[in-house]
Amino acid sequence: MKKKTHKSTIFSKLRNAVFTLMLTAVMLCGLQVYSASTLKFAQISDAHFYTGENNTSYKMIAESDKLLDDAINQINEMQNISFVMFTGDQIDKHFEKELKAFLPYAQKLNAPWYIAFGNHDTCQGGYLTPEVYLKMVKEANPQFNFDKPYYSFVPQAGYKAIVLDTIIRDRLTSNGYIDKEQLEWLDKELKNSQKDVVLIFMHVPVIEPFPSPGHKLLNAPEVQEIIEKYKNPIAVFQGHYHAAKITQHKNVLYVSTPSLVSYPNAFRVISISNHRNKVVFDIQMKETNEKNIQKLAKLLVFSSSIYTGEEKDQTYTYTIKK
Repeated sequence: MKKKTHKSTIFSKLRNAVFTLMLTAVMLCGLQVYSASTLKFAQISDAHFYTGENNTSYKMIAESDKLLDDAINQINEMQNISFVMFTGDQIDKHFEKELKAFLPYAQKLNAPWYIAFGNHDTCQGGYLTPEVYLKMVKEANPQFNFDKPYYSFVPQAGYKAIVLDTIIRDRLTSNGYIDKEQLEWLDKELKNSQKDVVLIFMHVPVIEPFPSPGHKLLNAPEVQEIIEKYKNPIAVFQGHYHAAKITQHKNVLYVSTPSLVSYPNAFRVISISNHRNKVVFDIQMKETNEKNIQKLAKLLVFSSSIYTGEEKDQTYTYTIKK
């Protein structure tokens, strides 16, 4: 029986080492693929649905039905949409008949849909209160079972959606505010979701796409401090200003979305890929197919670039490390 030579022993050890490294690489790669999950959803903001026949100074509200129908049809043609979020001002005039007219359009969606309140949605001292509004939405949408204007849900394992109520209802104003009780609830929700990718939806933005003292969130610094003290990937989706703007603060993305009824007449589709050590946000701005309405809407705004933002505010990919 021949003894193994020193040379063959070294070769054997080298071969085993290479095999071990290759096996480890395959296992790590497989682990990474296995641990990745994806979530895709759409955000429609400031639809300002209106049954009347007259447009305002810059909002194409008389064409709101066509624009909303177009957005819903586009979304229904997309694959793997987990849910659709309306981030406020679903209707332009705060009357029950307007909400009744809006809801059948939302019911056409193939995916589950949810709402955040905007300043146009409810009436101060009138019939269309938040309670009546929520009751009507619940009757039209069996998957919506929330009793408060702010709430949370889990769209998929590894993700948490939080909907905030930013509306001031004790006076007429376009400013926003989040009271102490809701801030404490938000803090608790975030504390309990530190292993998740958190998606926050609200009407009045934490970070303005452009300065507007009459529209801003009055306690934005306080809200921002609560959000940014947590280090897991967080994205905040906002409306109200009818403008596209995306700002990244370390692990937090602040995404402002344009209005459907004013230029650029657009909504967003967001695809999220959750990996072991990072989260990738593919954020797209989808324009309406109603190009004649869009052309007229562009003529009505003072500066179109304010509302469209830069390229990175429209369609862009952002990566947040864990």
